[in-house]
Amino acid sequence: MALECYVSVDVQEAPSLRVHSEGEGAGLFDDASHLAARVVTEVLGHDRFAVTVRSQIPVARGLGSSAALATAAAAAAGAADPFAIAASYDGHPENAAASAFGGLVVATMVGGRPVHAPLPLGEDLAFVVVIPERDLATPEARGVLPETLRREDVVFNLGRMGLLVAGLADPAELLAESTDDRIHQPARTALFPEAPQILGALVDAGALAASWSGAGPSLVGIVRAGAAASVLAGAEAALVATDVPGRALVLQADRRGIVYGDEAAVAL
Repeated sequence: MALECYVSVDVQEAPSLRVHSEGEGAGLFDDASHLAARVVTEVLGHDRFAVTVRSQIPVARGLGSSAALATAAAAAAGAADPFAIAASYDGHPENAAASAFGGLVVATMVGGRPVHAPLPLGEDLAFVVVIPERDLATPEARGVLPETLRREDVVFNLGRMGLLVAGLADPAELLAESTDDRIHQPARTALFPEAPQILGALVDAGALAASWSGAGPSLVGIVRAGAAASVLAGAEAALVATDVPGRALVLQADRRGIVYGDEAAVAL
């Protein structure tokens, strides 16, 4: 699912490669190793360009920053299929699809190529995102997952996924139990032991449901728009109560996907 938290990429001709970044992740890799530089180089077939990245998306927080950046970079370079290029770099076609097309999407690999389809998303939903001030790199988060899964746990998760998809389409049907999980959230709690208390606080404050965002450590509460302020206050109180440095934001769903020109400007 795409939220209104953005990254923009601008590409201009230049005698040699120049990379400049602002906002979240600024200055981390302002050279040829920068993901935007690598994507643009692939699309153009050379490195005689200047690329500027402006990002609102925190890095290593489970918010899809890599997929969003790869999608934006491919689009800025003029790629015919930014979705496919982003999926090849990020390894998560679902993240790339949300970045490219907006809204709620399902995506996977079929025959070695990424495919996607839109899903209905209720108009009256907003999202309270809790962003701890701690990194959790995806390889580390994957490292705590079990090597094998019990059939009953897989069946449990598939059932809850169905409930969640139905509830996102019609918030009247969204149950708090739809985000229950037996596979990744319990295993990753060892890396973020305060997460269950914060998730519970989101629901207690009025969220319809709450879960980890991606591999974490960010958490997200799904709320009706009219309850967003009270859930935001509950999220901020939970951060204080658990002594977890961080911040909470209210975000709306982005339903546009890639945009160009003046529409692509990102405020920092």
